Amino acid sequence: MAAKADSPFSLAGQRILITGAAGGIGGATARLCLQQGAQVVLADRQSPDHIARQVDMAVNSSDCHQLDTSRRVEVEALAARIGPIDGLVDTAAICPEDDWMSEDWDEALQRVFEVNIRGPINLARAFMPGMAARKQGRIVLCGSVAGWMGGIVSGPHYAFTKGGIHAFTRWLARRGAPDNVLVNAIAPGPVATGMTADKDYRTEKYPLRRMAEPEEIAAMAAFLLGPGAGYVAGAVMDVNGAVHYR
Repeated sequence: MAAKADSPFSLAGQRILITGAAGGIGGATARLCLQQGAQVVLADRQSPDHIARQVDMAVNSSDCHQLDTSRRVEVEALAARIGPIDGLVDTAAICPEDDWMSEDWDEALQRVFEVNIRGPINLARAFMPGMAARKQGRIVLCGSVAGWMGGIVSGPHYAFTKGGIHAFTRWLARRGAPDNVLVNAIAPGPVATGMTADKDYRTEKYPLRRMAEPEEIAAMAAFLLGPGAGYVAGAVMDVNGAVHYR
């Protein structure tokens, strides 16, 4: 990370890993980081070619990696393969629409836990020590308004995993700050992505009468990666259009 930048929003000189990069928020974050001068490394469960097409901004498929963040062995292999990074943005998550009282719901519960909780833990264990050793780094995790108030249409498994991300962010931040590794999270309200498509979001009842765009969440992620956020650590940044106050 550069010692001083001309702009508090510049990401020039930074190498940033973005997971969930084939999704709406992840793809938007990748594009914005590129626009701000960063070099990006992208990962998703989709193929490298698919990731590159989704980002669609002169990204080489060689910078894209197929990855299941819930598998620690895969995350550690990626860390060894790509080497040092300055920033990590984890947007990989799932939010199945199902009945928590059904007999087979335990399977969905386990998978949501694996992706939404174990994934960020695996990423932090793989990349935070290197950042600490170099005395610089940024980690941005993705929580949710559901982690504060139970969500709008999401199930309990999604809500409590996102609440867990908020707690994990604060836990990591205390341990990273002495080594200049700043850990924060974003808690979006409903965002217009594939995850929310075809679900019963009644936007006419929202204060802004609409869902967030992925680019609006990406802008917060890019800010937290940049020099302007040099004293922000342990924060969970609400980007929810006044849907919820705390």
